[in-house]
Amino acid sequence: MVIRILVVLLATLALAAPAYAKRDGLRVVVAEPYIEMHTGPGRGYPVFHVVDRGSSIEVIKQRTSWYQVRTERGIKGWVAAAQLAKTLGPDGTPLALAAVERADADAWRGELGVSFGDFDGASSVNLVAGWRTSRNLAVELMASQLSGRYSDGWMVGGRLVHMPFPDWRLSPYLLLGTGVIHVSPRASLVSTQDRTDQYAQAGIGLRAWLGARFMFRAEYLGDVVFTSRNDNEEVEEWKAGFSVFF
Repeated sequence: MVIRILVVLLATLALAAPAYAKRDGLRVVVAEPYIEMHTGPGRGYPVFHVVDRGSSIEVIKQRTSWYQVRTERGIKGWVAAAQLAKTLGPDGTPLALAAVERADADAWRGELGVSFGDFDGASSVNLVAGWRTSRNLAVELMASQLSGRYSDGWMVGGRLVHMPFPDWRLSPYLLLGTGVIHVSPRASLVSTQDRTDQYAQAGIGLRAWLGARFMFRAEYLGDVVFTSRNDNEEVEEWKAGFSVFF
């Protein structure tokens, strides 16, 4: 029943979500006499261009304390955070770098993360690698190690993640996935066999942005394991952890 409800919710939000559109970078105005553009994100890279006071530049992305910018003439280069902090935002006030970091967070494409949780009473350690294909959709590969009182196992699979509100600092999402689960019972008093079965899952989650590169993630999932017996198994799991994106 949990699986069916989550599938319906995911399908509904997928149809209702806005189509992906490329997000323009943040535009700022140079307030100092000039700012220097480097060929790379560091003082070891040479200065190749100077932007004069009153000129507009577009902030594209961040790397540590350096920001890639683009001039009105389309010239790209890197500016130190100390100089970018002296520019003016769209409303004419001094730029708050936190706003730049949040815009950069919304522009992430790749993600790597680790989480810990519970899978039907067994402890789980989970690794995830994801790639955002559009503003609202991402694909993920997940690998889990399971450790229980009576059995151990592992899971590998793929998931489709739908983010209806990617701009929110606390951003809910829904997911659908499938893969393979392997279980090795620990029982020694009776004859047991390892089992490898296919599973399907649906779930809900929440992302909380912690900074320009990090997020906290928590998930609740309902899994159906398609066994070789007459009855399939329904399993509930939850997990929480941290991810870094790029």
